[in-house]
Amino acid sequence: MNRALPVVRLRVPTDEDAVAWHRVFDHPDVMEFHGGRSAELSFYEELTARQRKHDAELGFCLWTMLDADDRVIGFTGAQPWPRAWGPAGEIEIGWRLGREHWGKGYVTAAARMTLERVRAAGVDGVVAMVNARNARSIAVTERLGMHLAETFTSPETDKLAHCYRLAL
Repeated sequence: MNRALPVVRLRVPTDEDAVAWHRVFDHPDVMEFHGGRSAELSFYEELTARQRKHDAELGFCLWTMLDADDRVIGFTGAQPWPRAWGPAGEIEIGWRLGREHWGKGYVTAAARMTLERVRAAGVDGVVAMVNARNARSIAVTERLGMHLAETFTSPETDKLAHCYRLAL
């Protein structure tokens, strides 16, 4: 059964979004596959600043995700894969959503918008790196039409990561 996706809006992250991301992601379930605990505010301050730079230079970034009431609920977007291992040099799409918004279709709707935007920016393919145990994110990659292409073991965490690919 296909259901209608919710209204979602994406914007380049602001300085204030660092605080909102810090608040929205402060939940152990959200951080389960991202180090297991909440990041410091300074992490999000640096991340939002880097995303503004990506948007200015590349035409895409990890955008702040807003619901129909313009509340910050997470982020989704694309950026160059930042590590030496894995799909180095490729564009990765990704997402993170506040716990109270899970299961409503926000990530799928926003990720589809991301694919349209990166295609318009001239990107011809994307990857999504997903922890092999993260069933929710794996389901999103499948809804986007991505296919499992490779597996990697993260040297940082020693966890298995799946690399999904999609030609645009």
